[in-house]
Amino acid sequence: MATDIRAESAPSSLTLRSGNQMVAEGALRAGCRFFSGYPITPASEIYREMTVRLQARGDVALGAPDEISALCYCIGASQRGAKAMTATSGPGWALMIEAFQYALMTETPVVVVLVQRLGPSTGGATQGAQGDVLLAEFATSGGYTVPVFAPSTPVECFTLTMEAFSWSEVLRTPVVVLSDKEVAMTYEAVDLARLPEVPVRARPMATAEGYRPVRFGALDEVPPFAPLAGSLKVTLTGSAHNKDGWLRKNDAETLDVLRHLEAKVDARARDMAMVTRDLQEDADALVVSYGITSRAAREAVRLGRAAGRRLSFLGLLTLFPIPVEAIREAARTARRVVVAEENLSGLYRKVLGGALPGIELHGVNTLGAMLRPAEILEAL
Repeated sequence: MATDIRAESAPSSLTLRSGNQMVAEGALRAGCRFFSGYPITPASEIYREMTVRLQARGDVALGAPDEISALCYCIGASQRGAKAMTATSGPGWALMIEAFQYALMTETPVVVVLVQRLGPSTGGATQGAQGDVLLAEFATSGGYTVPVFAPSTPVECFTLTMEAFSWSEVLRTPVVVLSDKEVAMTYEAVDLARLPEVPVRARPMATAEGYRPVRFGALDEVPPFAPLAGSLKVTLTGSAHNKDGWLRKNDAETLDVLRHLEAKVDARARDMAMVTRDLQEDADALVVSYGITSRAAREAVRLGRAAGRRLSFLGLLTLFPIPVEAIREAARTARRVVVAEENLSGLYRKVLGGALPGIELHGVNTLGAMLRPAEILEAL
């Protein structure tokens, strides 16, 4: 006789949700009122969720003819004052990059969810990977830091999407949520009534007194925002410009505007640093990871400790700005530091090597499949 495994006593708030669905949940709770996208595996579920739920509450969701149009629509909505988001995967991200740079230059808040799949080019649409980590961070010309957050569970998809909206608004800059196929499309039990509390923040708003389109004193100050078609004159351009938004080349004020785009992010890097830790006193080896691979890395540490080894785990939720202090502290006693990631050559490890002089980093990598705990443990 078949048994009904649904426990009637289970709380009604406990349900199955995918990472993609929890991205949508986080966006809506953060106050997102505009979504535009173009369907692409493995991000299409976000498109569907946002379309259904935004339209049901009277907000706006638009299908776009292509990915660059989708991001441009979001930028326009944000410049009118609405919180906006789009979602895509590697091939679509490649098309969005020009518009993404425009958002950075015009200091337009917008959230892009990039769900990684196997590349390059069309690659494997239904295969997971972590191959877009550098493409996300270095999508802009000039070396500017793009905040990038990487969830490893559906609940983290929720919290990091909310964090992405908060930091995008506070900094007036585009932010990337870097998910991956396994996190995005795997369903797990989530208690919707017990989700973490994440503050909802809004961009600073301009007033008429002393108004300039790009008004800041110290380089790390964030200019107050004035919406298009509001009471104040707004001047926007993707070209180098002064504080009035006028095109200029190499004068001191224009160069200050360009420096300011990096300074405002750099000044808040410590506040943006989010990690998960499972550290052991006097550990002689540390594994650092992110996204779906961090779950295998945590299990590798558990197995190693059960066998008598002294091991520590550090899961990175913030990839950029690089959480240098957290990594250095976790590696304080380690004689061996391994970075585990699902790509061909250890993309994030290469960046960490430059940011963490004096710490020798080793990599464990795979292509076309998830790393197994045993593989990571062997590298430790």
